[in-house]
Amino acid sequence: MPYIDSLKVFVRVVELGSITSGGRDLRLTPAVASNRIKELESRLGVRLFNRTTRKLTPTEVGRVFYQQAVKVLDTLEEAEAVVAGFSDHPKGVISVAAPLGVGRRVIAPLIPHFCDLYPDVEIRLRLSDRRIDILQEGLDVAFFVGELLDSNLKHRKIMDCERVLAASPNYLERFGTPQSPAELLDQGHNCLMLRYPRSPEYFWQVEGPDGPIKLEVSGRYDSDDGDVLTEWALAGRGIVNKPRFDIASALRAGDLVPILPDTPPLPSSFACLYPHRKLLDPKIRLFVDFMSEEGKKQVAGL
Repeated sequence: MPYIDSLKVFVRVVELGSITSGGRDLRLTPAVASNRIKELESRLGVRLFNRTTRKLTPTEVGRVFYQQAVKVLDTLEEAEAVVAGFSDHPKGVISVAAPLGVGRRVIAPLIPHFCDLYPDVEIRLRLSDRRIDILQEGLDVAFFVGELLDSNLKHRKIMDCERVLAASPNYLERFGTPQSPAELLDQGHNCLMLRYPRSPEYFWQVEGPDGPIKLEVSGRYDSDDGDVLTEWALAGRGIVNKPRFDIASALRAGDLVPILPDTPPLPSSFACLYPHRKLLDPKIRLFVDFMSEEGKKQVAGL
């Protein structure tokens, strides 16, 4: 369906802001993506984009056409999902996002097993610790570990994940082992923070005898990559707040040592989000069910 393919390219170019990014998202070269846009403009007899050397923006008619194109593609996707529901062999592409830690240690190892069960399904996995806009990114499923923010998306909780504060023996030898949450602040410990634009984690919360305690911790280092924080902690640079499964091997080896076991961080929710309309698609249901069940086992085994 060349025309439908051109619509898909047009929609992704609008959403991602460039022909190169839109084409890459659909596994097309910039030249092929550009030709699809030109063919669409030729067919419609209008210019869909204003082009400069630095910027690509939809024209007024391009913005109107984008809204209608999205509706067409959504309707087609829903129709295909209904038809696929009558088949015992789901097929198609599932675009998935996950944080780096849980993506590498839980989601990625399970994907080949899912594809063995359903060989006509393709998985495209993106890993990032930043908050992701599922609709903007054109994703089908996004996993996360943390607090569920208000969302119009469908939410599937997989499990609660125990968190732990930990540091290397070297760090604790040099700076002392905190005996209370207050000492994280009073003694100026270096707390390693996960931060990025619009990041919600600018404080830690631990379980106190009378309820959660909010700690306005600080430190000399922060990063938008959770694995970088772990590496810094292993190098003796500070205290890290991580899901236990994420640093389980380092804890077992003694490379990281748990601290403040009586006032641990509040647990995080391991869950996934997906658009409501994706419920119609059997491959999405199968994937979410599989990851929910096997993800618990994977976390328990770490």
